[in-house]
Amino acid sequence: MISNKKMRNIFADKATLVLRKMLCCSAKKWVTRDFIGSDGVSIGMAQGVLEAMAISGYIEWSKRGPASYALLINREKLISDWLTAYKFELNEVDTYYSPDKNILSKLKNYLKDKQYALTLHSGANLITSFVITDHIYLYFKSQNRNKDILDLRQKLDLKELVRGGNIHIIRPYYEDSVFFNRQTIKGYKVVSNLQLYLDLYNFQPRGQEQAEQLKTILEEKEKNFYGS
Repeated sequence: MISNKKMRNIFADKATLVLRKMLCCSAKKWVTRDFIGSDGVSIGMAQGVLEAMAISGYIEWSKRGPASYALLINREKLISDWLTAYKFELNEVDTYYSPDKNILSKLKNYLKDKQYALTLHSGANLITSFVITDHIYLYFKSQNRNKDILDLRQKLDLKELVRGGNIHIIRPYYEDSVFFNRQTIKGYKVVSNLQLYLDLYNFQPRGQEQAEQLKTILEEKEKNFYGS
């Protein structure tokens, strides 16, 4: 067992891939190899994250040699602590302005072959229609970000104002994990419901209200809210 001083930060970017996978199937008995591979983490990181989760009481780790497994036993505490550790403001945001009432649809068409995902009210409203806003927030990842954003601005005539704007293009703090379980809703790419909840919960205005509304609607539909 590792000491508290050496506990891995399980809410760091790649480490959260372990959390996200476990939350997808909280009743599953997980083994370390479930978290490794091209879309996962190294075996050392997986072991470190599981050790830290056991110390924090999120999982029960049954060590039985080759038959060892980890079981998520305190999902709500894990989410609560994650909400304390993470704030949307950790992301970097570039803000622009467009008066075009159809700009969201145009953004979707332009970005259809690129790595993007809506978040905050932009994503949640596709499910809830709960908060009226003309602000659009989207994660965008590119190997040549500056060039691609310049092209996007020129094609869609996005203006850079001295202050304010309604189009917010986000460089993700969770660079490796923010697109995990990305979903398509009404033709738009949207982050997972878990990531929506994390982004919204401490966000102003009305983020926590939207987060709880989203959770309620999806649970009423008997969906695995945290795992989607």
